[in-house]
Amino acid sequence: MPFLYDTHIHTSQASKCGGSTGAEHARAYKELGFQGIIITDHFFGGNTAVPRDLPWKERVDIFCSGYEDALIEGQKIGLDVFFGWEQNFMHDEYLIYGLDKRWLLDHPEMEHWTRAQQLSEVHKYGGCVVQAHPFRDRNYIDHIRLGLQYCDAVEVLNMGNQPYNDAAAYRYAKEYGLPMTAGSDNHHADYSLADPAERICSIQLPRRMDSIQDYVQLIRQKEEIPFFVPNGRFDVTPDAPQLESFWLDENEQCQPTGRDWLQK
Repeated sequence: MPFLYDTHIHTSQASKCGGSTGAEHARAYKELGFQGIIITDHFFGGNTAVPRDLPWKERVDIFCSGYEDALIEGQKIGLDVFFGWEQNFMHDEYLIYGLDKRWLLDHPEMEHWTRAQQLSEVHKYGGCVVQAHPFRDRNYIDHIRLGLQYCDAVEVLNMGNQPYNDAAAYRYAKEYGLPMTAGSDNHHADYSLADPAERICSIQLPRRMDSIQDYVQLIRQKEEIPFFVPNGRFDVTPDAPQLESFWLDENEQCQPTGRDWLQK
């Protein structure tokens, strides 16, 4: 049987939009038969639950508390729990994998990095960067910003998206040869248990991951990563309105792509 891992989960301890603790998520995913989860709370540039006026160490301690809560519970019940985070720029968001709490404590300057600095420094220390839900269109998002130069992979299946958002991400990733990832973007453990077919997707691997570096290497080496989609919602040809998208150029400014990624 494949080993299931959800790569995109938010906790109430560190994400303002989170509705469940790390431990609650751990128990829910164990009940669903998952091998592991990656906690990716909103970092300080995004919808964080961490007060911004605290000293750096205190902020990092609070930020990591959701992951640590999940880790402790996972160790009790036999669920692997790994650490990451989601950083926001101008509603283009990036999932960071492969670095840890000690690294965060040692690098307070990272809060103010540009996208280019983020990618360079994360690579320097052995991690990877995945653009999360790149074609998400919401009323608070003024532009769909594509960080082709600033990520290693693209999340093409996200259960917080509309199917046409995922279809556009899939076609974009295929055209540029970007590795593709999948994650539930789960904020509520009870959603997982109430109707997992509507709320949960994941990657499925042929072997158990020993550490988060196993996932980083799959992405950095451009390996194909199989998905687990229990309700079969991943459709790359849905009908949808045109999605106007913009490149982030070498100065991280928007330039129109002139492309509709949903055109057949």
